[in-house]
Amino acid sequence: MAEKSAKAFIQPAPSGKEELGKIEVAPEVIEVIAGIATNEVEGVASTRGNFASGVAERFGKKVHSKGVKATISEDGEILIDVYCSIKYGNSIPKVAKDIQTAIRQAIYNMTSIETSEVNVHITAIQFETNAEEEISI
Repeated sequence: MAEKSAKAFIQPAPSGKEELGKIEVAPEVIEVIAGIATNEVEGVASTRGNFASGVAERFGKKVHSKGVKATISEDGEILIDVYCSIKYGNSIPKVAKDIQTAIRQAIYNMTSIETSEVNVHITAIQFETNAEEEISI
């Protein structure tokens, strides 16, 4: 939690519109958008969370930003790191590229903020297991 910066992402004014004031988007909002976009990609099994998000999910709370870290650099650029596992049988480079594309599009469509980097970290491969196979006679 100490890694989260107090800085907010400044959203630019829409082109052709007059600026009425400053719009700030919290890093947590960017993380939620990126988390939802990641989980919608075909081939993603799950995103990696921490102990707190695991406990929150056990009590029924949906944690959309699990496995996503958004930071702002000193230059004002947005850096996103996604930690996820993929389903066995999917092409890792294709799924990773699809995650990057989905996150960039979702963040731009919802906030008009450009991301400078979307780093995808594949932490595991999830194998499919059938309950029937696990039963021994």
